[in-house]
Amino acid sequence: MGKPKKRTSHRATGARRSHLVLTLARAVNAKSPVKARTTKRENPKKVAA
Repeated sequence: MGKPKKRTSHRATGARRSHLVLTLARAVNAKSPVKARTTKRENPKKVAA
């Protein structure tokens, strides 16, 4: 019988790259004067007056 395929990625399903980047961006925003973009809701675009 054939052998099962080995896993190509070490990253678990819950730990997607976007989530990891989000946590890093929030950590940066807490300390740095230069703000990183997180999500659409957290930093909405400024409406022109």
